Amino acid sequence: MEQRDVRGHYEELAAEYDEHWVYGPDYVPWMSARIAEALRLTPTDRIADIGSGTGLFAREVAGALRPEHPILCVDPSPAMLEQLGSPPPPGLTPLVASGEDIAEGRVGLPHEQLDAMWLKESVHHLPDPAQTLLGLADRLAPGGRLLVVMLPVMIRYPLFEAALTRFRELQPDPNTIVGHLRAAGLDAELGHVEYELRIDRDKYLGMVRARYMSLLSTFSDLEIEKGVEEMRAAHPESVLVFPDRFAFVLGERRGGDT
Repeated sequence: MEQRDVRGHYEELAAEYDEHWVYGPDYVPWMSARIAEALRLTPTDRIADIGSGTGLFAREVAGALRPEHPILCVDPSPAMLEQLGSPPPPGLTPLVASGEDIAEGRVGLPHEQLDAMWLKESVHHLPDPAQTLLGLADRLAPGGRLLVVMLPVMIRYPLFEAALTRFRELQPDPNTIVGHLRAAGLDAELGHVEYELRIDRDKYLGMVRARYMSLLSTFSDLEIEKGVEEMRAAHPESVLVFPDRFAFVLGERRGGDT
């Protein structure tokens, strides 16, 4: 197994990241709407997307919500944030920082408190999720909401078996994240959403070769090629159809009217 270099992985993938994550024309709008719905976002909220990457979902939320305060796109990778453009789109403000930087106050925010924040598929990158989520929760205003969007431990992606096994070994349990948010003083609950993906097989194999999931950065080039051949044999169909199921862990700070 190769050493996992998450930041380097995203630096290399930045220029083509959106291409790999836009499965189809409806996926990003669908997920962005689910995030906005779960967080009960309003135009007056002070919002942050922690681990925003290229701002795929923040851009969609901002376009629909038209927030009074630009959504903070927080990511440790300058290369990823550069994909927002210069200047960034209306309603978005890039901020080069990690979740730990925000949680520990090493990087200042334009707002003293936040009303809403989300972490989409980034919680598994945190070295100490409990401590970081505690620090992020402390930055919520009364009534503020924090949403962790993550894959469950068991996924039904058409990946090769070694990748699925390693995913199960590395992925945090959403119930553990619920416990972290409750320990941080938030009322927390777990829900799920699901989207059916339909994607050209050859495109998906190319995404795997490009290591579109950070998990795949833990495999060597040879291992990836062997995995692709295993996938090709297991899936002779030209279009792959599989469910993308997400855990939505929502925490809310008491004391607000929302």
